Amino acid sequence: MAEESQSTMPNIEKDKTRDTDRWHGIKQSLGPGLLMAAAAIGVSHLVQSTRAGATYGFALIWAVVLANFFKYPFLEYGPRYAIATGESMIEGYNRLGKWAIGIFVAFTLGTMFAVQAAVTIVSASLAAELTGIVLSPLAWSAILLAICIALLISGQYSALDSAIKLIMVVLAVSTIVALGAALFQGGQHEVTSFYPNIWDVAGVSFLIALMGWMPIPIDASAWHSLWTLEREKQTQYRPKLKESLLDFNIGYIGAALLALGFLLLGALVMYGSGEEYASSGAIFANQLLGLYTESLGNWLYPVIIICAFTTMFSTTLTVTDAYPRVSRRMLEVLMPDTMREKNNLRVYRILIVVISVLSLGVLYFLGDSFTLMVDLATTLSFLTAPVLAYLNYKLVTADHMPEHCKPQPWLKWLSWSGLVFLTGFALLYLYWIIRFG
Repeated sequence: MAEESQSTMPNIEKDKTRDTDRWHGIKQSLGPGLLMAAAAIGVSHLVQSTRAGATYGFALIWAVVLANFFKYPFLEYGPRYAIATGESMIEGYNRLGKWAIGIFVAFTLGTMFAVQAAVTIVSASLAAELTGIVLSPLAWSAILLAICIALLISGQYSALDSAIKLIMVVLAVSTIVALGAALFQGGQHEVTSFYPNIWDVAGVSFLIALMGWMPIPIDASAWHSLWTLEREKQTQYRPKLKESLLDFNIGYIGAALLALGFLLLGALVMYGSGEEYASSGAIFANQLLGLYTESLGNWLYPVIIICAFTTMFSTTLTVTDAYPRVSRRMLEVLMPDTMREKNNLRVYRILIVVISVLSLGVLYFLGDSFTLMVDLATTLSFLTAPVLAYLNYKLVTADHMPEHCKPQPWLKWLSWSGLVFLTGFALLYLYWIIRFG
């Protein structure tokens, strides 16, 4: 018996060591998925999902579910490609050919400033409501972007990583409390099985805008690939593919569930209230918070405002980092000889200021019509989604992709189904606009 006991001891020690190593690998890999979730849980959730519930009740749950389902593979390919090849998707697009990197650059430049402006103006409206300090939306936007720049100017991924992890904890807790209160107390408006017609010009336009950023634009896969490589530099640990995909799945599934949570909040609390959504960001923020507290009680105001602001600030912070990081990498790929002589951190610092200033310029010219900016940015993202989705699929099935890292058959089938879904709805929208617009 003693001999048997001694012989099992090494096996027990091996199991403990294996478990410790597995947990260490998972811990070192966590981060990029949360950044992706933080970027996702913003306009698409707080504004678009809440608007969907408030305007159509529970009628658009299917759209949220299908958008998350069919976009999954194309966003998953970001960390998959980075871990498999050790390079970002931007280098990958360049490998496919000048046409591919050209498409990505054109789509990025075409949507970048509208996206940055849209997320910032919503954050600014909520900041004014949170603090009670009355400033113009443009002034609040400038203040928030200055705070983001101050947090990110060092160019260190660790600063972004630490800030987002804290913000995400606050966001998750406050959202769960708000949704729990709505479910247990019940909304003040009667839920009906009869919802407004979705299949008209206004309905289809909103449907496309809702799915455009649900849960996030597909070009965010390139952001994720960059964050994956930055996390590797920070930790000096190269994750296994399974570890990196676990990080992605935690962030993605969490973002998808919170999207449904915000839609439920909008349906339970706002649907049937008779309130029309204001185009002004400041008035919208007041409406949003007023309807929640009116239905659920004033005691919940601090939770709602913290939930709303952390939702949007996390998105603003991650987007403020993502576009300069992506733009710097695009310059490195397109002008390698020129950029080789440049200080990468200095280029990042210049880009983070330039992009923020130009986004403020968009806000200046469009004023406080935040719903116009949101719908414009989200619609552009959806219309470009089929092309970017195809590029991502072509990239992870290319010859230079290691065979064992290529998508499994079920993921390939889901990719083709997703391409049909995204293309079909994009064509439907264009038909609707041409035919009835």
